[in-house]
Amino acid sequence: MARNLDMCRAWRSSRRRRRICRGNRFLYTWRAKLGLQSQDGMVMTTLLIVGATGLVGGRAMTLALADSRITRIIAPTRRALPAEERVTNPRLDDLIAGAGGEEWRADGAICALGTTRAAAGSAAAFRAIDYELVLLIARRLRDAGVGRLALVSSLGADPRSLFLYTRTKGEVEEAIGALAFPSLTILRPGFLDGERAESRPVQRAVRNVLDFASPLLPRVARVSAVTNVARQLIEAAVAGEPGTHVIGAGQLAEGGS
Repeated sequence: MARNLDMCRAWRSSRRRRRICRGNRFLYTWRAKLGLQSQDGMVMTTLLIVGATGLVGGRAMTLALADSRITRIIAPTRRALPAEERVTNPRLDDLIAGAGGEEWRADGAICALGTTRAAAGSAAAFRAIDYELVLLIARRLRDAGVGRLALVSSLGADPRSLFLYTRTKGEVEEAIGALAFPSLTILRPGFLDGERAESRPVQRAVRNVLDFASPLLPRVARVSAVTNVARQLIEAAVAGEPGTHVIGAGQLAEGGS
């Protein structure tokens, strides 16, 4: 009797394994036919990058173009990018003005958009970009079904901060968090290495001081390496784990992983 029972269980287990295998083969074939999976089984990714003409976004673009997991890049900008085979480059203003969500559809997204009060010209103009525009973009991405968002924020981001810059960053983090992305990764770098398109003499001076004092400073106070920031953005947008994650300046410092 016991032997018959064991044989019955083994037969049922064998049938279950065959059903699972057939289901996996069906899923693989379906994804391959739609161009969502390569012949070696690698799932292909469409990545949307906002801020691709900036320091961090530009480095993320470079890494994305070299990443075999990413088969298509959507990079909305206000000034045209050099033509690349895998890159779609719509005008950001046209994309925002569009009524539909199809143009925003991607597997993952990076938002590296931001400015400073000095560059924007006023506190209101700064907030219009770093809060209102960033939040609008996040809402469009969420409405389009984007599952993974990687957001560039700032060291010290806090909605209760006395300082405009860090308060605005904290407020937009909070607002985007309320949108409930399945996977949200927030990066809070400190001062960034690299040269920007626009002149920021105060930041350059502070960065030079930090570079000089770096061996004496804790990691959180050191210059954040742009390549480290961009690499973390790519990983979060392509393979981010469910939930909300915060990556601090210490993890993004020069020499960090």
